[in-house]
Amino acid sequence: MAAAPKTTASRAPRPAPDSTDRLGVDGVTRNAVVILAVVAGGAALWLLRGVLTQLAMAVFLAVIIDGFARALAERTPRFPKALALPTAIVLVILTLIGIVLVIADQGVGFANQLIGYTPKLEALLARAAAALNLEAPPPIAQLISQLNPGKYAGAIATSVQGVASDTFFILIYLAFIIAARRGFQRKIVAMFPHRHDRDEAVQIFQRIRGGVEQYLWVQTVTGLMIAGGSFLCMWAVGLDNALFWAFLIFLASYIPIIGGVVGVALPPLFALVQFDTLWQAIVIAAVLQSVQFVVGNVIQPKMQGDSLNIDPVVVLLSLAFWSLIWGMTGSFLSTPLTVMAMIILAQFRGSYWIAVLLSANGDPGGQHVGKSRNPGPAEDEPA
Repeated sequence: MAAAPKTTASRAPRPAPDSTDRLGVDGVTRNAVVILAVVAGGAALWLLRGVLTQLAMAVFLAVIIDGFARALAERTPRFPKALALPTAIVLVILTLIGIVLVIADQGVGFANQLIGYTPKLEALLARAAAALNLEAPPPIAQLISQLNPGKYAGAIATSVQGVASDTFFILIYLAFIIAARRGFQRKIVAMFPHRHDRDEAVQIFQRIRGGVEQYLWVQTVTGLMIAGGSFLCMWAVGLDNALFWAFLIFLASYIPIIGGVVGVALPPLFALVQFDTLWQAIVIAAVLQSVQFVVGNVIQPKMQGDSLNIDPVVVLLSLAFWSLIWGMTGSFLSTPLTVMAMIILAQFRGSYWIAVLLSANGDPGGQHVGKSRNPGPAEDEPA
C-alpha cells in the first residue's frame, strides 16, 4: 500500500517545460541584449559608413569576380584554370568602365536635348496647371536663375571628387581582398580546429556566398530582360536617348521593388515632352509596365526560387534601413546584406528569433546548414 502514492506521484502531469525558460529573467535579458546589440550595430554602421560602404562594394565585386572565375573554370574545361581569375577581373572591370562611359556619353546628349525641349516642357506645365486650376509656373529659365546654380558648383565638384575617391578606394580594397583569398582556407583551419565546427563554418560561408551570387545573377539577367524589352519599345516608338534610358532601367533593377517601378516610369514622362501627341507616351508606359510585371512576377520568382528566403515586407524595410544609413550604396546592397545578416543571426540562440522574423518560411537556417546551432522551438523543449 505504501507504493501507491509514489506511483500516483510519478504519473502526475509535468509543468510546461518552457514556462520558465522562455519567459524567465534569463530569456528577457538575452533578448534585451540582442536588441541593444542590433541598435548599437546600426549606429556603428552609420558612423563608419564612409569606410564600410567602400569595403562592402569591394566585397561584392570580389564575390562577382570569384563566381565568374569559378564559372569559367567549371563550365569551360579547356580554359586554363590559372587564367580564370585574371580573366574574370579584367572582364568585370571593363564591363563597369563600359557602363560608366556609355551613361556619361548618353547623359551629355540627354542634357543637351533636354535644353532644346524647354519650350515644350513649359507649355506642358502650363497646360497641367490650367487643368488643375493652379497659377501658371514661371519660365524654366527664370527658375534656374532664381536657384543660382553657381552656388551649387562647389557642392557638385565635391560630389564628383567624392565619387572618384570612393572608386579609387574600392579598387584598392578589391585588390587586397583578391590577394588575401589564398590564405582564407588556412584561416578557417586556424579558427575552427575541430572538423565538425569547420564544416559548419564552411557551409554557412557557402550559403552566404551562394545566396549573394544567386541574387546578383537573377537581378542581372532579369534587369537585362527588362532593359532589352524597354529599349526595343522606346527605339520603335522613336524616343530620344533610348539607350540611355535602357541603361538607367538596368541599373535601377538592382534596387528592389522601388527601382524597377521608378525606372520604367521616367521614359513615358519624357515622351510627353518630346512628342506632340499622347499615344507614344501611352504605348511606352503600357509596354514598359507590362515587361516589368511579367519579368518581376513570373520569370524572376522562378529563377530565384527559395534561395533568398526573405519575407517581402522585410525586403522593403531593409531597403529603407540600408538606404537611410548607407545612401545609394545601401539601396543597391540592401537585399544581399539582409540575407547575410539573417544567416548569421540564425546561428546563435539569442538572435535566432530575429532570423525567423526576417525569413519567409520561418526556417532561416535552412535544412542542411547549422542544425546543431539553430535552436528552433522544437529543440528548446526537453525530451
